[in-house]
Parts: sequence; C-alpha cells; structure tokens
Amino acid sequence: QVQLVESGGGLVQAGGSLRLSCAASGRTFNSYGMGWFRQAPGKEREFVAISWSGGSSYYADSVEGRFAISRDNAKNTVYLQMNSLKTDDTAVYYCAARVRGAGYLTPSSYEYWGRGTQVTVSS
Repeated sequence: QVQLVESGGGLVQAGGSLRLSCAASGRTFNSYGMGWFRQAPGKEREFVAISWSGGSSYYADSVEGRFAISRDNAKNTVYLQMNSLKTDDTAVYYCAARVRGAGYLTPSSYEYWGRGTQVTVSS
C-alpha cells in the first residue's frame, strides 16, 4: 500500500512559477512510476507528466518545455516544477503511482492517488 500527499499549490499570476511536491509513504518508492495529473472543473482528468524509476520521463504536449518532473528517491518525493504558468493551467493537481506497464497516459492505470492540491493562475 502507498500513500501520497501533495503540497505546494496556490494562487499565482500568469507567467509565474510554482513547485509541487508529492511525498510517498508505504511500500518502496522505487517500485513505482510517479505521475502528475490535473483536473479543471467540468473537465476530464488530464495527464501532465510521469517519472519512471529508471530515470526517464514524459510530458504532455501542453506542458512540455514549461514543466519539469523530478524525483528524490532518498526522500521518497517527486516534484513538479511549473514555469511560465498560463490561466489554462488552473486545475487541481494530483500525484499518482503505478507499476511500470502500458497505459500510463490514462488515470485508470494508476493504483494510488493523492487528494490533490489547487493551482490557480490569474491574469
């Protein structure tokens, strides 16, 4: 069993930056790929980024070049650095964990989820 807790959300002006953190506890951190998703009101949950234990990562087209995912295995923590924020980035951001396999773009392929942290980007 894995428990995930997000932090670092808040209110930011367009063009600003935030760094989200996700602290994991329970089973070994290195057994899982760690992903970030986001969900705006009235919309489906959307893939943002993933970091695998082997060191590779992948980003949604909408955030590539602006966001960066990283992980600190010693601290059992994954981060999402968000730069050049846009109003369209406004959403609840969720941390999620999965065993490596097919389907990492879809929320249903992740076993564990945090409760989310609100990111609001104002104009």
